[in-house]
Amino acid sequence: MNLVLHTNHKNLEGQIAVTGSKSETNRLLLLKALFPNITLANTSNSDDSEVMQKALIGKDEIVDIHHAGTAMRFLTAYFAVNEGREVVMTGSSRMQERPIKILVEALAQLGVEISYEKEVGYPPIRIKGKKVSASKVTLAANVSSQYISALLLVASKLENGLELTLEGEITSIPYINMTLALLKDLEIQTSFEGNVIKVYPKETVASKEMVVESDWSSASYFFSLVALADQASITLSSYKKDSLQGDSALVGIYEKMGVETTFEGNKMTLKKQPNFKHETVNLELNNTPDIAQTIVVTCLGLGIGCHLTGLHTLKIKETDRLEALRIELTKLGATISVTNDSLTLVASENINHNIKIATYNDHRMAMAFAPLALKVPIIIEDAEVVSKSYPDFWNDLKALKFEVSEL
Repeated sequence: MNLVLHTNHKNLEGQIAVTGSKSETNRLLLLKALFPNITLANTSNSDDSEVMQKALIGKDEIVDIHHAGTAMRFLTAYFAVNEGREVVMTGSSRMQERPIKILVEALAQLGVEISYEKEVGYPPIRIKGKKVSASKVTLAANVSSQYISALLLVASKLENGLELTLEGEITSIPYINMTLALLKDLEIQTSFEGNVIKVYPKETVASKEMVVESDWSSASYFFSLVALADQASITLSSYKKDSLQGDSALVGIYEKMGVETTFEGNKMTLKKQPNFKHETVNLELNNTPDIAQTIVVTCLGLGIGCHLTGLHTLKIKETDRLEALRIELTKLGATISVTNDSLTLVASENINHNIKIATYNDHRMAMAFAPLALKVPIIIEDAEVVSKSYPDFWNDLKALKFEVSEL
């Protein structure tokens, strides 16, 4: 499905209820599988969370998680410690190109038996679940935080808990802290001192309802819309000022791009600052790489330059996001260069009209480019890819008076 986006309404006003955080939901789904007496509210309706839920309650030997990277990592750890269960974890052709070796080797340190069905280091993998008594693992600190969180989520069910030593500079700390905060909410004892994280064993937890905060990555597209509108006031729910999600850094980042954020109850209102003086945006996004696509597209729409660093994990996402951004922004007339971990956009007032944006099976490519419709008509290819994290996205754009039509 290719969608044409444009709008004659440059003044945006509305209220949007954003689906629960995919990151938080998937962590809590796994914790619920380990501790069935907890209940969950405001869970994500994303494809990734539905795949995760299905895999956790299913009994099949073959577990196919399609494009869901979080599910691949979290479930690898879950099935590894699920004594007596044998599964083959597989996914889409892109998933079979995404590395899993670091996590497999970490689990091997705990004595878990995992083998590769095809290429060494990549899914599909065969996992033979066992009772784990070993408790010490060492891992490179600059890897995807999902590997680290996968181990932490199952750690309390290990006979002797887990002592995880991270070697080098730690990236994506907010996502590690999110995992530890959820464990703390369940009164599972943890510590994070220097480069060592400990999780203590716990047989059972008290019955409790866990309410998932809405997704900050999904909110990023509304920050972009407000920045690019002539005037705007958009209220989003349900959000916390002191969020666990790393992408809540959006508030400070977009303040530098003329967006003012206020909180009241569980609602967050974004307002365009009139007559804002824009400057080149320089950001280190080590802790929040998922919002890089949104930010660079906003800068293009504002006619300002940016230099973004700390993006090394983007190369192993749904697509090589840095290369995808370079190709699509160039089609729009941008001058952009990328390295292995950075991106530089040169300021320019010109944006080409009616360009077809390829989405590379990547939900964030589709949504990050959509706000440009405030500046020029734009075509999003394979637009249904947004269902991975935000199935209601196109309907929410229509609620803001965007014209969204199939090509």
